[in-house]
Amino acid sequence: MSIKFKVLEICAGAGGQALGLESAGFETAAAVEIDRDACGTLRLNRPDWEVVEGDLKTFNAKPFEGVDLLAGGVPCPPFSVAGKQLGADDERDLFPSALRLVEECNPKAVLLENVRGLSSPRFEGYRQGIVENLERLGYKVSWELVKSSDYGVPQLRPRFVLVALKQEFTANFKFPEPIKKQLTVAEALGDLMAVDGWSGVDGWLEKANAIAPTIVGGSKKHGGADLGPTRAKRQWAELGVDGKGIANEPPNTTHSRDHLPRLTLRMAARIQGFPDAWEFSGKKTSVYRQIGNAFPPPVANMIGRSIICALRGDEIALSDCESQFDLSLAAE
Repeated sequence: MSIKFKVLEICAGAGGQALGLESAGFETAAAVEIDRDACGTLRLNRPDWEVVEGDLKTFNAKPFEGVDLLAGGVPCPPFSVAGKQLGADDERDLFPSALRLVEECNPKAVLLENVRGLSSPRFEGYRQGIVENLERLGYKVSWELVKSSDYGVPQLRPRFVLVALKQEFTANFKFPEPIKKQLTVAEALGDLMAVDGWSGVDGWLEKANAIAPTIVGGSKKHGGADLGPTRAKRQWAELGVDGKGIANEPPNTTHSRDHLPRLTLRMAARIQGFPDAWEFSGKKTSVYRQIGNAFPPPVANMIGRSIICALRGDEIALSDCESQFDLSLAAE
């Protein structure tokens, strides 16, 4: 694609959404993130990006006025069923800051994602307030509950996604259709489970021939390097994975055939849709948190391409809807 569209990325985390948008045809104007290790990850992989390390509440978007897209995944705890669902009363709610930034930089399009909990009736009034604010600024707003497994990611990971476009760009926008074939855990991780000669890999592949539950990264206050609550751990066990922690190495020749392996950080990153070339900065728990809290790059890629089609005035082709995230593009 010859034309590069500019994106201002907020709450960028480890760069999952920015990476997916980059492969769709966007160029990152700046990536804003408060976590030091996540900023280190961004700088490690994309040293040419402008990475702004700081609080979104004090960030000024006016220097980026006229950018094509403002995108980000604002913190999910205010709306997560795993939390207290305080919404606007939660100090971590950054939707007001995101709306302020939209007004400051006046992008052609807005992409914001959050947990499924935001789609519940409990937050109907909150959602309506967001829509009214964006409509006042000249946008047409669409919400969609998106399952990551529909776009080449081997986990369910439902996300509630908002796309808002200036009225003149809305005619050709639609959320992408699911791809025809879902990627299973066995297909995503088989080579990594087998790399050190584990004798039980064939049996494991049979168990893992399904979609995983959602990986949960946790927060600095709650959640460590494991695969989530008790129910999720049971689901992982059915796939042949011990969800009680993250391993430093894959299973090897010293492990029995019936060994229940744990995921490594690289395996978790693959489950999230990151290419192997993407490196992470920080210690184990921090890296797992970055991975688990990311927006899967393949999903961002598909939605990003739909937004670009709308900005260009193109109708999205069926082939675009069916193709998967190109890891070779992401690894360059």
